[in-house]
Amino acid sequence: MIRRMGYHVVHAADQEWVERTPPEGREGDPSRQAADITTAAALQQSRARMWRYPPGSSGRRHADKVQEEVFVVLSGTLTMHLGDPADRLELAPGSVVAVDPGTALQLRNDGTDEVVVFIYGAPAEQGGADFFPDA
Repeated sequence: MIRRMGYHVVHAADQEWVERTPPEGREGDPSRQAADITTAAALQQSRARMWRYPPGSSGRRHADKVQEEVFVVLSGTLTMHLGDPADRLELAPGSVVAVDPGTALQLRNDGTDEVVVFIYGAPAEQGGADFFPDA
């Protein structure tokens, strides 16, 4: 019996990077870029993006209401603020952080090199998020 297997490959050269403006209140920060892996890989049960954070950039501090999220640092040193009050973590390439729904988090690049991070979340549906002031 031959069992049919499905898979999707997203080559680095085929990723479309879209500029994302800085969060409200941080309009002077450098713009981040995101590549939509969810669509490119035809994900049905989860969501994923690749992010590029130039030096001095940051995302909004938020707590996702539904998704469990996994963060994988691919290059650079990522600064994450987790929880409330926030714990500050410095994450080298190869580091992985799993964050439960309802946990406040913020991503930052406080270094001098670009940070590239892969973010994966499940379930696929978006249940909204609560947003907070920077940590």
